[in-house]
Amino acid sequence: MLCDRHRLRRRLRAAERSKRSLDDIDRELGKVEQDAKASAGRREARQAGLPKVELQPDLPITARADEIADLIREHQVVVVAGETGSGKSTQLPKLLLQMGRGVEGLIGHTQPRRLAARSVAQRVSEELQSPLGQHVGYKVRFTDKTNPKTYIKLMTDGVLLAEAARDRFFEAYDTLIIDEAHERSLNIDFLLGHLKQILHKRPDLRVIITSATIDTARFAEHFATESRAGIEPAPVIEVSGRTYPVEVRYEPIEPDEDGEPMDQSEAVARSVEGLERAGDILVFMPTERDIRDCCGLLERRQPGSDILPLYARLTNEQQQAIFSKHQRRKIVVATNVAESSLTVPGIRYVIDTGTARVSRYSPNSKVQRLPIEAVSRASCDQRKGRCGRVGPGVCVRLYSEEDFLSRDEFTTPEIMRTSLASVILQICTLKFGAIEDFPFID
Repeated sequence: MLCDRHRLRRRLRAAERSKRSLDDIDRELGKVEQDAKASAGRREARQAGLPKVELQPDLPITARADEIADLIREHQVVVVAGETGSGKSTQLPKLLLQMGRGVEGLIGHTQPRRLAARSVAQRVSEELQSPLGQHVGYKVRFTDKTNPKTYIKLMTDGVLLAEAARDRFFEAYDTLIIDEAHERSLNIDFLLGHLKQILHKRPDLRVIITSATIDTARFAEHFATESRAGIEPAPVIEVSGRTYPVEVRYEPIEPDEDGEPMDQSEAVARSVEGLERAGDILVFMPTERDIRDCCGLLERRQPGSDILPLYARLTNEQQQAIFSKHQRRKIVVATNVAESSLTVPGIRYVIDTGTARVSRYSPNSKVQRLPIEAVSRASCDQRKGRCGRVGPGVCVRLYSEEDFLSRDEFTTPEIMRTSLASVILQICTLKFGAIEDFPFID
């Protein structure tokens, strides 16, 4: 197993340099041999226990599976740019398993959010016809559902980053998938920088970076390698999404009779009343409080529907309720946790308020704030894509088209809007070396 090789080599070198008696050295070599055989036995057992893998034929990424597999064999880093609905989150780990990876070390698969890590793990385990926690497991804060038979480990990027403190070269893994890298959280930037530092010492490690079709050239250039032809960026493969046409309706919130701005929850309730009856609805709200207010209003105005909140602080059971089948129309009211890497089944309509809480450092007050801001055009399009997965959808935007066109094209990376004190402290804590030499993308 990969995780044992370095430790066993170190023990052999220690025995080689030892000044102890030959009997002591022989005993130590006997123990090393015993441990090496046990590790080889574990590897053989994992090889024999590989589950049968079948890729979903109706997903666009399956048509490019052979091409992606060839690139992974030939290059250490591959960037997979996939639109919403391409199947990259669920099919890539299965493709790697099909290639024989995941035997000598785990296939690590990161998600930006705990809910996404759990739901992707659930989905992949169902497709492999295996109980969750056996061949496919997940690890998030306070919960570890993996075991020695696990091949694919879903986790948040924060969990993998914390593991770097004790497993600097990620020797527990033979492959890493950094999913939704376009979100460019601090954790993702730290991981991409650290991987660039260690890849030359782990030639057997394969890294797959997946992203929406946003700024993929930045990732490719970040992992450029030297060859006879010069500096070559990492290969990028683009996969189209499986989405249906989505009608966009702009319904900006108008002032009420007194000239006061209409309450967001009231605007959402009116939009829901204006939609056709068939199909579930996903509503994007900026904060937990807005979600609770909106859910309360919808429960009074829509008594024939199931109203479900969705935000990060809910318990696992409460979050999983959105995936279960409902006899009545389902209205999910969520923060931007439902924006990417998470498919809420049955959604035909999206109502988008166009705002979210964004962490931003204020240089004047020297405080990290969480103001409510208009999201970027890329985020608006991600939200729109949530309702084109099962059939033609409708996206109602509670802002004007002029407002949409005036927004930033992409969300600013977190490292460009955070206090650098926290960045510096984290680099020191993780012992990533000199701060000025750390290979940040930005």
